[in-house]
Amino acid sequence: MSTVLGISAYYHDAAAALLRDGQIIAAAQEERFTRIKGDAAFPHNAVGYCLKEGGLDVGEVDYVVFYENTLEKFDRLLQSHLYAAPCGLSSFLKAMPKWLSRNLWLEKEICRELGLSRRIQFCEHHLSHAASAFFPSPYNEAAIVTLDGVGEWATSTIGMGQGNMIELLEEQRFPNSLGLLYSAFTYFTGFKINSGEYKLMGLAPYGKPVYKERILRDLIHLDEAGAVTLNQKYFNFIGGLTMTNAAFDDLFGGPPRKPESQITQREMDIAASIQAVTEEAVVAVAQHAREKTGMRHLVMAGGVALNVVACGLLARKGIFDKIWIQPASGDAGGALGAALWHWHMVQNKPRSANPDDSMRGSFLGPAITPENHEDDEILRRLGAVWEGLDDAALASRIAELLAEGLIVGVARGRMEWGPRALGARSILGDARSARMQAHMNLKIKFRESFRPFAPMVLDEYRDEWFETTQESPYMLMVSPVKEDKRIALTEEEQKLWGIDLLNVPRSLIPAVTHVDYSARLQTIDAGRNPFIHRVLSSFMERTGCPVIINTSFNVRGEPIVCTCEDAYRCFMATEIDALVVGNRLMLREKQPHSAMSPEERAQWLGRFSLD
Repeated sequence: MSTVLGISAYYHDAAAALLRDGQIIAAAQEERFTRIKGDAAFPHNAVGYCLKEGGLDVGEVDYVVFYENTLEKFDRLLQSHLYAAPCGLSSFLKAMPKWLSRNLWLEKEICRELGLSRRIQFCEHHLSHAASAFFPSPYNEAAIVTLDGVGEWATSTIGMGQGNMIELLEEQRFPNSLGLLYSAFTYFTGFKINSGEYKLMGLAPYGKPVYKERILRDLIHLDEAGAVTLNQKYFNFIGGLTMTNAAFDDLFGGPPRKPESQITQREMDIAASIQAVTEEAVVAVAQHAREKTGMRHLVMAGGVALNVVACGLLARKGIFDKIWIQPASGDAGGALGAALWHWHMVQNKPRSANPDDSMRGSFLGPAITPENHEDDEILRRLGAVWEGLDDAALASRIAELLAEGLIVGVARGRMEWGPRALGARSILGDARSARMQAHMNLKIKFRESFRPFAPMVLDEYRDEWFETTQESPYMLMVSPVKEDKRIALTEEEQKLWGIDLLNVPRSLIPAVTHVDYSARLQTIDAGRNPFIHRVLSSFMERTGCPVIINTSFNVRGEPIVCTCEDAYRCFMATEIDALVVGNRLMLREKQPHSAMSPEERAQWLGRFSLD
C-alpha cells in the first residue's frame, strides 16, 4: 500500500487530498473547517480530515507533495519587481517579509506544520492543474488546457495526456494572462478577486458587449491560438498594489466601482464585454489544442475553467467530442493534481480511465450520516427538533415540500470537493416559481438580486429541457433552455434593459433561467447521486417537472456548510423552511424561537465578510 498526501496553501483556497494506491480517498478545502472563505493558511484541518478518512497517522504517509514550485515563483516575483522598479517598491517591501521568513524555506515550513522530518516533493503549478484534469478524467487520452491567473511563470498551458503520462507542449507566461485580465475587470467592477469572478460572469447577461472592440483594440492582442498579450500601459499588477491604473479608468469612463456601491449599466456592459472576449479566447485556445494534439477529447482545469458560460459555449461548438472539467479547477484542486502527478508520473504507476471518471461524484469531504450520534447531541444542544425518516420516505417528503413552494436545506453524506454544491450541502427550491430567485437571493443568501441559480435536472430528461451535448454532473457548463420551454417576451418586455429584465419570467422554470435563456446545468444520475436522483424522481411524479433549484448551502461571504452545526445555524439565521441533516428532517415552525434570537442572528451573520 502506498499513500500520497497533496497540499495547496499560502495563496488562496488551501486544501489537502489523499490517495491510497492511486485511488482518491479524501479531499477538502480548509475554509470549510475554519469558516474563513478562501482560507489560505496551512490546511491543518483538511489534512487532519484526510488522514482520519484514510485511517492514517501523518508519519504513515509515504509521500507529501506541494502543488507548486516556490523557488520558480520567487524568481518571477523578483524579476517582475525589477522590471517595474522603482514603481513597485511598496509592493516589493510588502511581499518580501513573507517570502524571506517562510516561502523560500517552504520544505522546512511544511515539515514543521506537519510535525515531520522528511523530503517534501514539489510539482509545478500548471502541471498540478493538468494532472487534476487528466488523471481523474474518463479518457485514456486527451488534450489538456489549463488557464488561470499565474502559477510560477506560466499562465496557461496546452498539453496532452496518454495513459499515465502528461506532456505540456506550450505555455503562455506572466504577465500575459487571460485569468489576470478577467480578474482586472473583476476588480474594476467592484468585486473581490479570486471570488468575485462568478459575480462578474453572472452580471454579463444584463449588459451589452459595447466595450468588446475597445478591449481587443487597446487593452489586449488576441491571436488565432487564443494567446492574450496585455498592454501594460493600462495595468498595475506588475509590482503594484492594484490591478488597473488611471489609464484603464480613462478607457472605461471613470474610476473603478466602489465595493458594495450601486451597480450601474456601465458595470453590466463591461461585464458583458469581457465575458465575450473571454469566450472568444477560450474557444480559440481549444481549437488550437485540437489542431496541436489531434485528440478527440479535452480536459480542463485552472480558475478560468470555472467560467461555466465559456465552457458551455465551447462544448456546443463541437471542437471536441467531449469535454471534462475538474470539479475543483482552482488552486484547491492543485492539491489533488500534485498527488496524482506524483503517483503516476514520479512513481510511474499505471492508469486505467474510469468511464464515469474517478471523482466519485466529487463527494470527497467529511460525511454527515444517520449513524453519527454525536450529531444528535450537537443538535439537541442547539435546540433542534426533528423527525427521523428512512431514505425513501425522506426523499419523498423533500419532494413534497419543494412542490408546495418551500425551500429545503440539505446536509447529508460526504461534502462536495470544489466550489459547487452538488446535493450534499445544498439549498433546494422549486424552479417553476417566478418569485424564487429574488426571494432566495435576498432572504436566504443575502446577496445581490441579479445572481443566478442553477438547475438540477434528471439526466434522462436533460435533452428535453436544455440544449446540451453531454452530461454535466459537476455544474460546470451553461446550456440554453429549450425553445419549447421558453416564454416569449411581450412587446413592452422587449423594451426593458439591464436589471429591469430580472423580474420577467423567461421559461417554464423561471427561477433558473437567466435573462439570456441560459442555465448553469447540473445533471443528476442515479450512479453518482442516488439520493438526489430519488428526490428529483419523486418531484417529477408530483409535478411533471424534472428540474429543481440547487444552490450552495451558505450565505453570502460564508463558505459552504460542513458540519451539522454549520447547517443548523445557517438554517436558523435565514428563511429556509426545512432542513435535512443526515436522515433528520426539521421544519422551521417546529423549532423553538430561542434557537437563534435576532441578536444571535445578527452576530452570526456578522462573522462573514461580504464580498
